[in-house]
Amino acid sequence: MQNKLDSLEDRLGFGIYWLIIGLALLIVGVIFINHLVTRTTPEATAVSIFGLPVFWYGIFIMGGIALGAYVVSRLARDRAEAVFNEIVPQNVQDRPLDSLGLSKNIQKKLVDHHYETVGKLLLQWGFGSGNLPLDKKETAVVAKKLRQADGVKKEWLFDAPWRQWNPDHVWNGLIVVLIFAVIGARLYHVLTPSPSMAAVGIESPLDYFRNPAMLINLRAGGLGIYGGMAGGALGAWIYARRHKLSLLDWTDISVVGVALGQVFGRWGNFFNQELYGRPSNLPWAITIDPEHRLPAYANVERFHPAFLYESLWSLFAFIVLYVLAKRYSNRLLKGELTALYLIFYAIGRILLETVRLDSRTVSIAGLDLNMAVATFVSIIIAVAAAVWVIVRRKKQSASGGQVSVASK
Repeated sequence: MQNKLDSLEDRLGFGIYWLIIGLALLIVGVIFINHLVTRTTPEATAVSIFGLPVFWYGIFIMGGIALGAYVVSRLARDRAEAVFNEIVPQNVQDRPLDSLGLSKNIQKKLVDHHYETVGKLLLQWGFGSGNLPLDKKETAVVAKKLRQADGVKKEWLFDAPWRQWNPDHVWNGLIVVLIFAVIGARLYHVLTPSPSMAAVGIESPLDYFRNPAMLINLRAGGLGIYGGMAGGALGAWIYARRHKLSLLDWTDISVVGVALGQVFGRWGNFFNQELYGRPSNLPWAITIDPEHRLPAYANVERFHPAFLYESLWSLFAFIVLYVLAKRYSNRLLKGELTALYLIFYAIGRILLETVRLDSRTVSIAGLDLNMAVATFVSIIIAVAAAVWVIVRRKKQSASGGQVSVASK
């Protein structure tokens, strides 16, 4: 399947995910224009399966995550191929598969899955022989033939340098990251409940602990993105440590997918008619149904589409990060793309808070600073990330450029 995708993308000249992204943007664009014209919002429930509702919110969240993860897996493969091409001579890569002297049965199985050359076989073998279409006995035969092949080094078979960039790490690690991200996001929300939570008896974090059932009731209050980032980072660290991967190398490409996921994930808020901004009469202002309005704005119909602003900002961040990851990774220090994403998101969140409603403000020793908690946290993160980048760059200059750059 992977080799078929590679062949198709080679013929197209670009990643298939660009077609998916373009189509998804077209769909949400049509939906939004229809909303502006009709002033109606589609039902929050997309379909019911065996009597259970499936919400658009969940579809867009999971769709954004899946699309972002797919892009990250392709970036990982690009880096694996870059390492592979640096290490394995071209004459070894181009050698036909039949040069290994394999049986016709084994060779047919490999060719049927598009492993026509020694190079294609070696690349996959470096990731792990378990994904090859062979049984244990056949795998042992191929391993022996590769060890005997001219120009093939032993370490390529048992500890390939490109193994770190196995795209399977994206999908395997995603499960761990998501679990910790959800826990972190929920904890952040619990510790910083919005003022509107007073309607369900939550006026401070202590109220959650007085009513423990509310801690896990995601429908009564939601998730906080910064908590999700912290939890996801912890999950990524655990996975990277277990599999002996470079955490910053992986977060540098993962943030590209995170930004893309946020582009579409925020559209779930549109269908739920939540996280809208202040009242507005701008041409692109959205109409909120009465039952979804905050009490203070019960007589107001149209509001800033805060979700759209964040979606567009995330799209801009995705494009910048993608271009840097694809074309300029050799000029960046390890971790700089991660820092740039944090700066991007923090700036976007600071700007977004100027139009958002229902944000909890920072209070120190009983003094209300009249600043949203998200703005306060964003300033700290943006400054910390920027200082980290500047300090490391200065160290690089002082050491004559001997600070490690992002791995290919």
